[in-house]
Amino acid sequence: MKLSNQTLSQLPEAVVVPNYDRNQLKTKIVHLGFGAFHRAHQAVFADILAAEHGSDWGYCEVNLIGGEKQIADLKEQNYLFSVCEMSYDNWSTRVVGVAKEALHADIDGIAKILEVMTRQEIAIISITVTEKGYCYLPATASIDINNVLIQHDIDNPTNPKSVPGVIVEALRIRKEKGLKPFSVMSCDNMPENGHVTRNVVLALAKIRDANLSQWIEKNVSFPSTMVDRIVPAVTPDTIAKIQKQLGGIDDPAGVAGEPFKQWVIEDNFVAGRPEWQKSGAELVNDVLPYEEMKLRMLNGSHSFFAYLGYLAGYLHIDECMQDPYYVKAARHLMLQEQATTLRVKGVDLSAYADSLLDRYRNTGLKHRTWQIAMDGTLKLPQRMLDSVRYHLVNNTPFDCLALGVAAWMRYVSGIDDNGKDIEVSDPAAEQLKELVSNSPDNEERVKALLSLTHVFGNDLSNNQYFIIQVTNAYLSLRDKGAKQTVQQLAQSF
Repeated sequence: MKLSNQTLSQLPEAVVVPNYDRNQLKTKIVHLGFGAFHRAHQAVFADILAAEHGSDWGYCEVNLIGGEKQIADLKEQNYLFSVCEMSYDNWSTRVVGVAKEALHADIDGIAKILEVMTRQEIAIISITVTEKGYCYLPATASIDINNVLIQHDIDNPTNPKSVPGVIVEALRIRKEKGLKPFSVMSCDNMPENGHVTRNVVLALAKIRDANLSQWIEKNVSFPSTMVDRIVPAVTPDTIAKIQKQLGGIDDPAGVAGEPFKQWVIEDNFVAGRPEWQKSGAELVNDVLPYEEMKLRMLNGSHSFFAYLGYLAGYLHIDECMQDPYYVKAARHLMLQEQATTLRVKGVDLSAYADSLLDRYRNTGLKHRTWQIAMDGTLKLPQRMLDSVRYHLVNNTPFDCLALGVAAWMRYVSGIDDNGKDIEVSDPAAEQLKELVSNSPDNEERVKALLSLTHVFGNDLSNNQYFIIQVTNAYLSLRDKGAKQTVQQLAQSF
């Protein structure tokens, strides 16, 4: 039997179920990207608000590309799904009930999605589609005009496929109908994610209609957020464990993540918002310092572990944590090379670093290094390269950052330290493959990959000191392997 309204009463007593009248919920938020992270993060905050504070804010969950089964499962389950928290030795589970509707572009049609987005009561469009879903260039935080989805939406503006295109068309319809605008809230791991979203939406709108672009610029807000919760990709083993938690009830839409969760939100909404602060979120005037802290210290160290760990044969983050040299190097990276670049105030960064390392030790998570290593061309700029620029300006060392960049280069070269092929998953995978195949495995490989100016910018691609540092690290990885290179670096601190 599947999770549904009918099977809620059959769940074990320990499972937290919706104790509120779901019929009183109103669809006020359309969420683009019904993936694992959204289910385990924003949806949980909303569920706590409904359960403990009587909130009536409900979601319409939308997938534009991929994830058809997720939407189908949600519909079959009366829009219910479970979220498990995985600690070292215990799981706890809650059933989330704040979804009111669910749509997929290929099944329900883009017209239906636009109809929901242009209802008068819709106040917020929230987004979790990963960096590549924004169709932007990380080095400049501007729209990628050559992106195939953007090209489609320029030619077919009323039948869009991209996230920016759908938002622009929905806002155009609202403007023409005389409806108040909504706020657009990115919840993806990008620095100034609200600023990036605003850039791509305004740029696409301007191509279409300058007056529309001006109206959006004047009336629509794009609050930034910082989101934090480790949510590994769902596997068959995850689903089996969730079923056990639910007393044998099946939930293919279920997800599992760590107990920790954090959400910092720029309080800038034009049509109202839930009282997220009552469910543990922080509402602030400026999210950027928190974003930078998380992106550089958490995500930066995650990528450091991912590339160096995968090369060495560590398949999960908790395996990296069993190597004392990896731990020492990562802590040095966080406190000596990332924390020094930050502007956040009132945070004990040493304690924050230790808390991150403790979270990484969670053996219940089984967070795959391969998963974290995905989409490196989009992740490196905010996770490592912005900090590199700081150190170049201030003439301070960045050995761990250089090693992290070099490890990415070894990783995308496609062979790990044991001679096994690496399946490189990246939106620029074909370009990476061409650069690797046309360059020898030496300093020329480094120069070839540094030619990706949409990743490194013209500045780093031509900075001789940066090139030397990365080249030295790359050659060490080639000659000695990841484990020995990390050990030697850690012993030098």
